[in-house]
Amino acid sequence: MCSIKFKKLSENALVPSYGTDFSAGADLYALLDCDCVTVAPREQYLIHTGISLQIPEGYAGFVFARSGLASKKGLAPANKVGVIDSDYRGEIMVPLFNHSSKPQVIENNERIAQIVFMPYLKADFVESDNLENTMRADGGFGSTGNK
Repeated sequence: MCSIKFKKLSENALVPSYGTDFSAGADLYALLDCDCVTVAPREQYLIHTGISLQIPEGYAGFVFARSGLASKKGLAPANKVGVIDSDYRGEIMVPLFNHSSKPQVIENNERIAQIVFMPYLKADFVESDNLENTMRADGGFGSTGNK
């Protein structure tokens, strides 16, 4: 387990928390100026959390949809997966998109997304005229099941 320093940008912000001892993602909570907001079908709304993080160098925070919110209300991050770099110190915000055909309500303090912290490797890109061949080679989408 690693320690992540956080700063509350509002006294009303809720600290990210894990739902169970084995949860990979910590829940992020909506911080609204009102009791709730409505997101129209096929529209997005930028949700504040009131939290900023100090992610350790060599790690990034990945903001994913909450499966319950996505499957029950059709609400998921508009950018699919948000990537928060270790040098970012601004507020964590989640652009929720309504994939459903009905207006959806987001309540203040509702769990809106989850953040997973993962290590990453930086690549040193080396130009080459030749790449090692594989069985798949340049087979495109759906080619892994073909022989």
